[in-house]
Amino acid sequence: MTTQQHVCGKILLADDGSEHAQAAVALVCDLPLPPDCRITVLRAFGSQQASELGLLEAAVAQTAARLRERGLNAETEVLLGSPAEVIAEYAEAHKVDLIILGAKGLRATLGILLGGVAQQVVEYVACPVLVVRTPYSGLRRILLASDGSVYSQYAAEYLGMFPLPAGVEVRVMHVLNPPPFPVIVPPAQAGGMPVMPLTLPEEVMAMRAEEERQATRMLEDLVAGLQKRGLRAEPILKRGDAATELIAYIKAEKIDLTVVGSRGLGRARSWLMGSLSRKLVHYSGGSVLVVRGPREG
Repeated sequence: MTTQQHVCGKILLADDGSEHAQAAVALVCDLPLPPDCRITVLRAFGSQQASELGLLEAAVAQTAARLRERGLNAETEVLLGSPAEVIAEYAEAHKVDLIILGAKGLRATLGILLGGVAQQVVEYVACPVLVVRTPYSGLRRILLASDGSVYSQYAAEYLGMFPLPAGVEVRVMHVLNPPPFPVIVPPAQAGGMPVMPLTLPEEVMAMRAEEERQATRMLEDLVAGLQKRGLRAEPILKRGDAATELIAYIKAEKIDLTVVGSRGLGRARSWLMGSLSRKLVHYSGGSVLVVRGPREG
């Protein structure tokens, strides 16, 4: 089995007819997927939509036909139930490798940043999830967000195996914490006795330099791994609040897709993502691929 087949052997494409779902379909059409990749176009519906079943089946059939026109293997499923539950249960039962869905559905409240279905799916499923937002105009600039954890390494390995269009540019970004500053306690707060700085400036500079050296080596290793996979990649190192710096960069550089790691599914199926991955999914304003680490617990 090839590496691309391993990450994209079975894709579940959730299609609710929304503009974000259509953007997800367009993204799938742009991917150079392996020949044996099987795509299931899934539509969930509630009991109140039973009279519309024929229309729903026709809609997903149209999406599948669009995929087949691109030479992709596509089948359809229309299932009764809550969308998030249907998606999660189907993915687990059929051992899906990747879920792709739009960020917001047809009935999304105006102004929300992430629809309820997407939020539940990205939080609770065990496999990688690609959340697609409009407008979608192709995949040219990809950002791998690294927090230095083992989950970032999993995300980098996954990205290296992921089928991407030719010519994409990958930036690997890590954000260091703001530097510590010398702290001086005023004499009045110390019984009138002068107190030396808790951290001397020379020590601050040495700590900062060592921290930057370690982060640079980490970024170089991630970039080298991606380059071995034939991807053009470059490192980016910044300081500040990680989520703030990453989101600002994503918007300023018009990043098409952000890839971030997240810890694996544990026994407790709640709040699985770390704070960084959750913030990027909610607030980056672009498409985000959340890559799970190995299953926990």
